[in-house]
Amino acid sequence: MSAMAQLLFDDYGQPFIVMRDQERQRRLTGVDALKSHILAARSVSNTLRSSLGPRGLDKMIVSPDGDVTITNDGATIMEKMDVQQHVAKLMVQLSKSQDNEIGDGTTGVVG
Repeated sequence: MSAMAQLLFDDYGQPFIVMRDQERQRRLTGVDALKSHILAARSVSNTLRSSLGPRGLDKMIVSPDGDVTITNDGATIMEKMDVQQHVAKLMVQLSKSQDNEIGDGTTGVVG
């Protein structure tokens, strides 16, 4: 567990997690949450859009350990992206599902 969370057990031996510093965290609701979701979806989509089609451009992806990947495959790009926002993670999962089931069209699903 991280320093922000602690694992405790109740009287019946059931585990539960106590999160620290929750009062400092802010949860988005309403229009602010919608704007955040739309911005995340547009960012992922715009990243892939330029690699779509017969004139699609290649992307160069550098991992944190310095490994370089050059590709225009949507599944590979989505796999290598480090996304934190929930809607963006859903788009990555959608791309992976498309690749697993069909084997093609991952860029078109997200773009």
